[in-house]
Amino acid sequence: MAVKILHTSDWHVGKVLKGRPRIDEHIRVLAEVVRIAEAERPDLVIVAGDLYETAAPSPEATRVVVRALTALRRTGAQVVAIAGNHDNGAALDALRGWADAAGIALRGTIRSADDPVVTGTTAGGEAFTLVALPFVSQRYAVRASEMFQLTGAEANQTYADHLSRLLGALTGSFRADAVNLITGHLTVVGATTGGGEREAHTIQAYAVPATLFPSSAHYVALGHLHRQQAVPGPCPVHYSGSPLAIDFGEQDNSPGVLIVEASAGTPATVRPVPITSARRLRTITGTLDELAALSVDDDTWLRVYVREKPRAGLRERVQELLPGALEVRIDPELLAQVGGTAQRVGRAGQSPRRLFADYLTEIGHDDAAVREMFDRLHEEVG
Repeated sequence: MAVKILHTSDWHVGKVLKGRPRIDEHIRVLAEVVRIAEAERPDLVIVAGDLYETAAPSPEATRVVVRALTALRRTGAQVVAIAGNHDNGAALDALRGWADAAGIALRGTIRSADDPVVTGTTAGGEAFTLVALPFVSQRYAVRASEMFQLTGAEANQTYADHLSRLLGALTGSFRADAVNLITGHLTVVGATTGGGEREAHTIQAYAVPATLFPSSAHYVALGHLHRQQAVPGPCPVHYSGSPLAIDFGEQDNSPGVLIVEASAGTPATVRPVPITSARRLRTITGTLDELAALSVDDDTWLRVYVREKPRAGLRERVQELLPGALEVRIDPELLAQVGGTAQRVGRAGQSPRRLFADYLTEIGHDDAAVREMFDRLHEEVG
C-alpha cells in the first residue's frame, strides 16, 4: 500500500489585487481543492505555507482558511499545514487547540526539537513520518538551531547551514519501513520564481541547495515559489505552486495541486491536477480602437498598456471599454519614445507654469486640460 498525498501551498487568502478583494475567488478555488480531495481520497493533505496574504488576516480571511482546512479533514485525510513567510507563526500556533481537536497538525513555529515531526498511519496500514518545517527567518534560524546545542562557531554559520542542521536533526526520525516526507516553506537554488513572491525572502541569502534534503526522503513538498515545478535533488523535490495566480506577474503559471503516491519500497510518483476556478489574469496592449475591438472574457482581470498619449479621462475610457481592467498604464515603449525625444531645457528662473508644462512634455502627457487645471490652481494659491 502507498501513502497518497495532496500537496498544495501559497493560498494567500486575503489577497487584494490593485484594490480589488479576491475573497470570492479564494472561496471558489479552495472549494475546488476540497472537491479534488473528495475525488482523489488522499491519505494526507500537506499545505506548505502562506495560508494568508498578511500576518494580520481579517476575520473573513481566517474564516475561509479554517473552513477549508476543516473541509479537507472531513474528506478523511490527515491534514498538516505549516506557516509561510506571509503568515504569523505565533498566531497560527494560537489555533493549535482547535486544530488538534479537529485532527489537523498546524505548525506555526518550532516549539521544541521534536515538534515539527508528525507521524501517522494510513487506513491501509502504511506508516509515514513527516518533518513539517514552518518558515524560518534568518533571525530565528539560530534560535531554532540552538535547540540542538550549537557551539559559538556554529551559531555564526549561514542560513543554509542552519537549515541543513535543522533538517539533519529532524530527519533522524526517518524509518526504513515508513514513507519519509518533508514539507517546508523556502527557496531552493535552481528553482524558478512564480512572479509574485516577496523578494526579500527569495533572494540568495534565503536560498538553500537541494542537497539539504536526504536521499532517504521519499518526497519533499515545498511552498513559497508560486510556479508548479520539480527541482533536481537527491530525492523528489516539488513545489505545488499557488492554486491561483496571485498577481499579473504570474499570469502564465498553471495553477493546481499535486497528487503524490509513495510507499516505503518504491519511488514517489507525482501527478498535477489543474485548478480552474480563479479568474484569469491577462495583460493586453493596444490603442483605444484596438482595445475596443478585443473580445475579452468577463471572468478575466486585465492589466492594460495603452498605446495613446496620456491625457485626462484615458483610464476611465479604458475601463468603460474593458470593465475587468484593474491596472491601466501607458505602454512603457511609447513612454520611452516620447521621453527620449523630449527637449530638456534649463530650469533656472523658469515659472511654475513653464516647469509643469515641460514636465508634461517629458512624460508624454501633452494635455491642455491638465495644464489649464494647474494654471487655475496655481492662481488660487498664488
